[in-house]
Amino acid sequence: MWGGAGALPAPSGSQVLKDPRPIRERSYQAKMRQEIFSWLQGTEYEISMQTLTSITGKDFRAIFQHLVTVVDPSYPFDPKMRFEDEFQPVLKALRYPFASQIDNKWLAAPGSMHSWPALLAVLYWLVELGKARWIGYQKSFSDPIHHQALAFDYFTEAYIAFFHGADIFEEQDKFLEARYSKKNERVVNDLEEQRERLSRIKAEFEQLHVSAAPLEKLQKTHGFLVSDRAKFHDVFQRFESRKKHLIDTIAHEKAELTIRTSNLEQLKNDHVKLAEVVKVQNLTPEEVVRMNTDHETLARNLEDLRHRIAEAQKAVMSLEVVMTNRGAAAEEALDLYTNLLSSLGLFPPIPHPFQEIDLTLQLNIAISNPQQVLTGSDIRKVIKPTLSTVAETKRTERADVESERIKVDNELDQLTLECENVDEEVREIEKKVVGLNEQADDLRDAAQQEAMVSNAEAARLERELAHARTAALSSGMGVKSRLQALQFDYREQLAKVARLKDETIRAIAKNSNEIGLYKEEVSAQLRHLKNFVEEGG
Repeated sequence: MWGGAGALPAPSGSQVLKDPRPIRERSYQAKMRQEIFSWLQGTEYEISMQTLTSITGKDFRAIFQHLVTVVDPSYPFDPKMRFEDEFQPVLKALRYPFASQIDNKWLAAPGSMHSWPALLAVLYWLVELGKARWIGYQKSFSDPIHHQALAFDYFTEAYIAFFHGADIFEEQDKFLEARYSKKNERVVNDLEEQRERLSRIKAEFEQLHVSAAPLEKLQKTHGFLVSDRAKFHDVFQRFESRKKHLIDTIAHEKAELTIRTSNLEQLKNDHVKLAEVVKVQNLTPEEVVRMNTDHETLARNLEDLRHRIAEAQKAVMSLEVVMTNRGAAAEEALDLYTNLLSSLGLFPPIPHPFQEIDLTLQLNIAISNPQQVLTGSDIRKVIKPTLSTVAETKRTERADVESERIKVDNELDQLTLECENVDEEVREIEKKVVGLNEQADDLRDAAQQEAMVSNAEAARLERELAHARTAALSSGMGVKSRLQALQFDYREQLAKVARLKDETIRAIAKNSNEIGLYKEEVSAQLRHLKNFVEEGG
């Protein structure tokens, strides 16, 4: 039984070892719950934090058995046994130092206040034991003795299985493969991460290589910002001038209001003085009647005049509203006109030949002179003809650009067609070269085969010649003519072999020369095409 990295000897019956951990502190319990939850999630055990907060006996048994299985996958749990009967043996087998402090009665209600701290500490100890075992797995192949121990275990288990009549050891093989898979798991994961990182870096590199230089983009943005700053400065100056005109108009209206208020006060004072004068005068009844009649006539005339003044004021107010609306519409139209000038780049100075013309307009509806309401160049004589000329110039430039684009497209189509023709010629030449290479290979193979046949024939003739010489020594001059004939055949075979070698060498030299000429021709065609494209670009 594997006892774990932090195993301690089990205490004796008379010795009670007290748990030094602060298992009843809420902060330490929260830490243990979090560690247990993280370890269960990491070992593919589905659980929620609420389960560890209010745990039941069934959940505690499932968690306990899972943690023990992680520590010792081969531990023989008996599903028929009561959990209370196998709980203490498991802890003693794993050498839990504080097993004597746990009462089996606590397992009936593990979430109670008096039992849960100790049982939670058991789960936490199993988690720490499992982590230690996992670290041992990660470090268990750092020495050759580890491999030898693993091989010894494998042979031992396989030998036991062989005694039980097994010829194929699948379980032992799977266990060995699992151990080496766990050994390589971290390396494989690191390799996958490095590959993903390499892919991301390559994609980023390709993106940086394809995209334009950041300096060019920043320079272009800087140009736009400088242009916008100049336009904003012009608009700001225009609004500042409008603000100045409005301030002057308001000051003028205030001064006029002050003057009219003073005139009204003066008229009221004169009226009071005249009323006092009338009171102190001695008038006859006829004069009083006449004065009353005049007063009534004047009162009626005054009332009529007041009515006319009220109507005139209403008319003036309606006209002011109309004027204000039309002034606002005119200002909106002027703002739109100014924005169009800004977007078209027609703020002063205007490009040649209109650099002396100012197309901007200013509206001041508070001024008393109607001729000075709209200031700027004459609309009919200057602005409208200038805008028409500019529009005609832009249309001409656009037509020229479109013609140039069509011309460039035609040239590009011609270059594309020529490139396709050159590619077709290159493919034809490649086919010819392949055919020539195949012919050269065939000639070389035929020459080699004939050389082999000739060598075999020469060897046969040499053997016959040696045999003839032996026979000549035994038979005398009777076989001399036979020897001469064999020597003649041998010289013919040597001449034939030399001729075939010369033909093979000449064929190889010819093919090599044709290949070199083909390469030079292809290089010349590619250089010509490159120069043509550069000149066209």
